[in-house]
Amino acid sequence: MGDVLAGMHATWEFDTDSVLIRFERGIRAPRLFSVLRERRIPYEALATVELSPGKRGTVVLHAAPRPGADPLMEAAAGQLKEGVDPYRLVLPGERGTLAEYYTEELRSRLGPAAGESAERYLVTAPEAPLGFKAYDGKATFDGSRVAFRWYWTGATTAKWKAGDQSFALSELSGVEWRSPEVLGGYLRLLPRGGGPGAPQPDQDPAAVVFGLGYGLLHESLPFAAAVLQAVRSQSPAPALTAAQPRRDPADIADRIRHLGDLHGAGLVTDEEFSRKKAELLAEL
Repeated sequence: MGDVLAGMHATWEFDTDSVLIRFERGIRAPRLFSVLRERRIPYEALATVELSPGKRGTVVLHAAPRPGADPLMEAAAGQLKEGVDPYRLVLPGERGTLAEYYTEELRSRLGPAAGESAERYLVTAPEAPLGFKAYDGKATFDGSRVAFRWYWTGATTAKWKAGDQSFALSELSGVEWRSPEVLGGYLRLLPRGGGPGAPQPDQDPAAVVFGLGYGLLHESLPFAAAVLQAVRSQSPAPALTAAQPRRDPADIADRIRHLGDLHGAGLVTDEEFSRKKAELLAEL
């Protein structure tokens, strides 16, 4: 098509095989859009295209991806509100006729597999490295490993006992994300071969929990999508585990001091204290 359709907070540029969505960056734009910047959506990744009346005299062009085509939407699992749906373009009412034209054009480009799940991701997730602050720790992803580093003020005793965590992609089967905009939001890494009965997120060393001002949607959702894409795209062969860098001695000292506080409060047994202290000292 080679045309451009400008709406509120985004512009859609139509090409022969895909639509490039360029998101507006600014105070009024959703912060998720500012982080995504732009996304190229192949027409083969789309399942449906609809045009409907919007609020205050607007019209809404909404394209829905096929299941399994977009790691961002798969991670979101239907939890996004309309205002932050990256497949939704809001246009002034006077552009309704133009919007109808593009709606029909997009529909004509949907392939025979539009009603089926995609066998692979067709839309690219945000690139690593990525990181965000959760309530009980900091999560980072460097493209090959996901790491959780616990905070004194938020992490439970169970997580302190387990220590900071680092997961190779080969250890994971997926990601579970619960929006920070609802009570009890979290990001959990799903291990390969894991079964039912996972502990509560605040007790699970494979999860970080969100809270007011922590695990924000525009930070934690792109993170979840990037990890999910990396996990699904890796080869079945187990990845080699890289040697871990030595820790900052001051950081180790702080953690031993906190461990001593837990021991003094009776929250850690003598055996657990000795074992964990030895593990920390071995990292020097």
